[in-house]
Amino acid sequence: MRVYFDNAATTPLDPEVMKAMYAVMENTYGNPSSIHSHGREARTLIERSRKTIANLLHTSPAEIFFTSSGTEADNMAIRCGILDHGIKHAITSRTEHHAVLHTMEALEKSGVIKLSYVDIDGKGSIDYDHLEKLLKENDRSFVSLMHANNEIGTLSDMERVGDLCEAYNAIYHCDTVQTMGHYRHDLSKLKAHFLVCAGHKLHGPKGVGFLHINHRIKIKPLIYGGAQERNMRGGTENIYGIVGLAKALELAYAEMEQHQQHIQGLKSYMMNRLIESIPGINFNGETDPSKSLYTVLNVQFPEMEMADMLLFNLDIAGISASGGSACSSGSDIGSHVLTAIGSSPSRPSVRFSFSKYSTRDEVDFTLGKIRELCLVNA
Repeated sequence: MRVYFDNAATTPLDPEVMKAMYAVMENTYGNPSSIHSHGREARTLIERSRKTIANLLHTSPAEIFFTSSGTEADNMAIRCGILDHGIKHAITSRTEHHAVLHTMEALEKSGVIKLSYVDIDGKGSIDYDHLEKLLKENDRSFVSLMHANNEIGTLSDMERVGDLCEAYNAIYHCDTVQTMGHYRHDLSKLKAHFLVCAGHKLHGPKGVGFLHINHRIKIKPLIYGGAQERNMRGGTENIYGIVGLAKALELAYAEMEQHQQHIQGLKSYMMNRLIESIPGINFNGETDPSKSLYTVLNVQFPEMEMADMLLFNLDIAGISASGGSACSSGSDIGSHVLTAIGSSPSRPSVRFSFSKYSTRDEVDFTLGKIRELCLVNA
């Protein structure tokens, strides 16, 4: 058996998405910026996709801008939000994705901003009192705090962060890459200026995403060179990618409750079996379903010989998962997220992440291989 438990990295393409994309690749090849009939056909597909996404998120199509990825969307929100509004102070956490952290660090290094890090606890949860203190002590700030951590699954309270940012006139950017299509977002009520999506995290295609820009804020483009995306992003649009992304989000919303129940069931089952069978097992991040992303389980194993080979041995056994510590190939740096929450570096950690295609049989197979490896390394 081969098992794929790395869905937080990327998900398999849904067959219905593939079918929708193939129809575009086969039949619609006009440049959407051209005014002839072939171009108009392509433009119609893009705008129809934009409207589909906007309707699902309860926002206006004018607030959805297609990008090449979640990383590009994060960069556009952060760089343009800070530079175009003359922001001198930014707040983030040390557990953010590198698309956020490295962008913030580059702006700090160039002298554009002073960067503050909000306190987090041992589960990766935000200290909201400290966030308010940072907002109160500084002039208008740019706040970037993700909805769900991609390594440990800990959720933030977007409504609470939004209320605090509104109270202190801060700009709020939320990296929602891991939760878009997995939770329902009502952007008519959420007090965020920027949200992001990457298609491949929700059974859509790689190489396409979008940035939601709330109508209350205006920014200039990150990429120049054309009038695409209403003059906000130069470059010919990835038509079949955009169609695939819209189809993937549409399917995700149609099946969301069913998939949440299925995947949370697998996660809870795996947690309980691990606790029963391996003494000293622990979990990084929140595991309470109300505080944790249901697709991610970060397992901290007991100290063992050859801990740095755990991922390789899982791979050899046919199980694809991700490292959450220094047990990744050629790395002695380890996870910045696990370092930030104070997870023991002497204990190997592995992130298992599930999707709607994951099964109980795959979990049982994985549990069996884990028990074998732990006995060998005991």
